[in-house]
Amino acid sequence: MELKPRKKYTKEFQVQALELAKELGSYAEAARQLGVRDSLLHMWKKKLKFSIAPESKSAAELVVDAEEGRRLRREIEELKKINYILKRAAAFFSQDHLK
Repeated sequence: MELKPRKKYTKEFQVQALELAKELGSYAEAARQLGVRDSLLHMWKKKLKFSIAPESKSAAELVVDAEEGRRLRREIEELKKINYILKRAAAFFSQDHLK
């Protein structure tokens, strides 16, 4: 028995599917209309931190926030590495004049 290749959906499609679920008020109904499993919509909801509540941010805003968060975490890690290197260099050069 041969397995079907897994379908990949773009982030845009995922956001639009979640927006449809928000409009309809039901993940199950949106999944039926799109021809996907509702569990897939729930996975996307969790991944994109999407809420069906009307007062929440739009899915596009949530995607931008998530991407900004990832970018900032990478930048923080890079700055920590640079800071560590600079501290070590400062300690090395401060010892140099003692010789």
